[in-house]
This record gives sequence, C-alpha cells and structure tokens, in this order.
Amino acid sequence: MTSPTALPLADPALAERVAARLDVVEERLRGAVAYADQLVDDAAHHLANAGGKRLRPLLTLLSAELGDGTRDEVLDAAVVVELTHLASLYHDDVMDSAPLRRGAPAAHEVWGNNVAILVGDLLFARASTTVAHLGPEAVLIQAGTFERLCLGQLHESLGPDADGDPVQHYLQVLADKTASLIATSARLGAMFAGCTPEVVETVAAFGERIGVAFQLADDVLDLTSEGDVSGKTPGTDLREQVPTMPVLLLRERAAATGDPADVALVARLDGDLSDDADLAEVLAALRAHDVVRETRERAVALVGEAIELLAPLPEGPVKDSFVSFADALVDRAA
Repeated sequence: MTSPTALPLADPALAERVAARLDVVEERLRGAVAYADQLVDDAAHHLANAGGKRLRPLLTLLSAELGDGTRDEVLDAAVVVELTHLASLYHDDVMDSAPLRRGAPAAHEVWGNNVAILVGDLLFARASTTVAHLGPEAVLIQAGTFERLCLGQLHESLGPDADGDPVQHYLQVLADKTASLIATSARLGAMFAGCTPEVVETVAAFGERIGVAFQLADDVLDLTSEGDVSGKTPGTDLREQVPTMPVLLLRERAAATGDPADVALVARLDGDLSDDADLAEVLAALRAHDVVRETRERAVALVGEAIELLAPLPEGPVKDSFVSFADALVDRAA
C-alpha cells in the first residue's frame, strides 16, 4: 500500500479513502505500462517505478470527493492523467538533456534518446486507449490537453517574439506545459464523479492556478534544493540554459537598472557552465539574489488566487483539503 497520500489532506477519514483509491490507481498504472517485450517493459516501467508524488491522480481523486468518488471511471481518469504525465517526462528529459529524474538516471541516459522518445509515445498511446473507454467528451478533453502540452513545449523551445515580454511568455508556457494537465486532472475527477458543471469548472480553474504556482516553486527548488530532495541535479536548467522565472527576472532587472553585479551574473549565465565549479558559483549567486524570493512570492500569490476560486464549493474536509493541497505545493520551496 502507498503512503496515505503524498500531500496532506485535512481529514483522516478522507485521507484514508483517497489513499485506498490511489492504491488501485497505482495497480492499474503498473498494468497500463506493462509490455511483453522485456526491453520495452523495463523502459516503460522506468519512471513509474521511480515513484513520484502522484499529484495529478491525487487531485483527480480529491476532486471526485465533491461527488461520487467511488465510480470506476474516476479511477481510470486518474490513470489517464498520470500516464500522460509520465509520457511527457520521457520527452521533456530528452529535450532538456536532464541526467536525472526522480533521483534515478533519466531514461535517455539508460537506453538512448530514440528509445526514450518512443516509450513516451507508447505511454501516450496507452493513455489514449484508456481515455477512449471514458467517452467522447473525455477524449476531446484529453486531446485538448495534449495539444496544450505540445504548444507549451514548442513555445518554450522557440522563445518569445522579438517584441514579446519574456516573463509573460514564460507564464503562458507554464500554463500550457504544466497547468493544463493539472487542471484536467481536477476536471476529470469532478466530471466523472457526477458533479455539476459549475463545480467542474471551479476545480479546473483551481488546478490551472496551482499548476503555474507548482512550476514556479520548482524553479526555486532547482536552485535551492539538493538533488536528493528535488530528484534532479541542482542547476540542470541553468546548465542547459532552460528559461526559469528567477533567471528571467534577473535579465529584466539587469536590463532595466544596468546594475553591474546583475549584468555580470547574466553574462555568466550566458557562458559555459559545463564545469561543476562554475555552475556551483552561479548557483550560489542566484540563491542569494532577490529574484528567488520574488519567484517564491509569485507562487504564493497564485496559490492565494486559487484558494479564492474555491469560494463556491461547500465547506467541509474536501474544500479544506484543496487548500492544504495548494499550500503544500509551494511550501516545498519555502
């Protein structure tokens, strides 16, 4: 049995119910990534076996508690969102050249880029098979989410237009690449639990806000945590020159004020960070900079907006757990 949920829920009875259903989701997830071919099976199980908080299926199950959370379709919806998430990780790690994922070597480090990409495709296919059994509306929602995931990755790769605002561009990337699936996780849970359209839209909007907040908190963690906490090598994004909010805020500040220290730090970020000692120095400088605090404050503000959106929901342990869920996402980066 898994732990009583990766994030705190406000009521022990609710936490026990959700944990029991999360165990069923985990069992179905393992079955969904199983293949007869041993190499494919090993590669497909790689990230599933590495664990993770299962935030998306947890949010699906929690949202379903606003209706009839015992429906079997809710469990399949939770499997769909986690399969989709796992599939996207295989692709993301190839594009970002990330050496670690969840504390283990990334799949492309073990089997190479081609295998990692194709395994990601296979998992997307399995997610599509599962969602097809949930009906045409679920298929359309899944397709729209998949499109946003791809657009987010594409826009991240292309960068903002010459006259675009890099910070706003980045926030849109986060909304598409991360928040879209978190919003869909909540949407499908409430929808298949038989909730009213108003409740479905409320939890989806909540998921959209906390999805962006979650990624901003991750940007902070990439700079401030050790690898055994974040599950990836600290500073990976800096080394690969992947845009993150603290770096974008630093560039904005350096351009606006011309502060010599900020300008010098930007120059180092644009240089070669392949040497571990150079990367460590840049990491230390960024950790001490106000842009890290500002990024954390932006995440906290988004969580506050998300919690305000919950006002129409009935008072009780489910609503309280949504608040706990949201707060815990950004508390990781405190």
